Amino acid sequence: MQVMRSWAARSVPWIGLMGLLGSAQQASAGDYGGSPQVTQFIGEMTRDYGFASDQLNEVFREVERKQSILDAISRPAERVKPWSEYRPMFITDARIARGVDFWRQHEAVLARAEREYGVPAQVIVAIIGVETFFGRNTGNYRVIDALSTLSFDYPPRAPFFRKELREFLMLARDEQLDPLTLKGSYAGAMGLPQFMPSSFRAYAVDFDGDGHINIWTDADDAIGSVASYFKEHGWVAGQPVVSRASVSGPQVDDGLSPGIDPVKNVGQLRALGWSSHDALRDDLPVTAFRLQGAEGPEYWMGLKNFYAITRYNRSVMYAMAVHQLSESLVQARGVK
Repeated sequence: MQVMRSWAARSVPWIGLMGLLGSAQQASAGDYGGSPQVTQFIGEMTRDYGFASDQLNEVFREVERKQSILDAISRPAERVKPWSEYRPMFITDARIARGVDFWRQHEAVLARAEREYGVPAQVIVAIIGVETFFGRNTGNYRVIDALSTLSFDYPPRAPFFRKELREFLMLARDEQLDPLTLKGSYAGAMGLPQFMPSSFRAYAVDFDGDGHINIWTDADDAIGSVASYFKEHGWVAGQPVVSRASVSGPQVDDGLSPGIDPVKNVGQLRALGWSSHDALRDDLPVTAFRLQGAEGPEYWMGLKNFYAITRYNRSVMYAMAVHQLSESLVQARGVK
């Protein structure tokens, strides 16, 4: 990663520094220099956040509009896969084996993260495994190209991505990083844990104490940042994630949660024909859901830590994939 030592120093022209940084600045002229939308955005960043307009103008002269990103985000939604198809995408022998290796390689750091944040090592490893296959697939787009394309050429979500672009420029300034070199997904998610810029600024941590937060190539910082994220989103140390349920009777479907948020407690579900396989308090709020598994319908109660996982990605199946991958990692690590 290239470091910008004087980003925030308005008295030192950034354009002079950028000439020292190499490849990114040798690209062909970008697509946003002189754009009225970008001019307005730069004015806001200068007025509200203390950036120098000449520095930002120089950056945006190098930014490129990516039609492939607009094509990807505008593509019609695919058929929602049932759990029987979704699970095998993430719970694979290759991902489990790589996860065990990652755990062993970073065992001390993972143990420290678990002590400090209360988040089990296997959950942290599973998140990184599901998100990027332990760093194999972190994205090949320049983050600033992705966020600018979606901010200025994708009206349906422009406000969201413009906020993320603002956060990205601020994190690059905070960390003294060259914004033209940082890579991520087509939506601007970054590094081993695929943090959006706003999540980076809110939850990422310098877990190795080197003075910089690097979730792109520093596994220590990525591990600590995932743990920090979960703690801030309500992870409860030592508590389970889900409980399997048996069901009977005509009112079972009335117990299903309409979304991710818990709307009924265990006692209310019991009255509708749900029975947890674990001892749970009647007053405990849970997310009640059904998955179409390989052997038929599966009924589950998601607990507080399940809800915490859905703060990372608001999907029941995503949360279950993370949870079951974490269980598989524990089992495999105990065997190997």
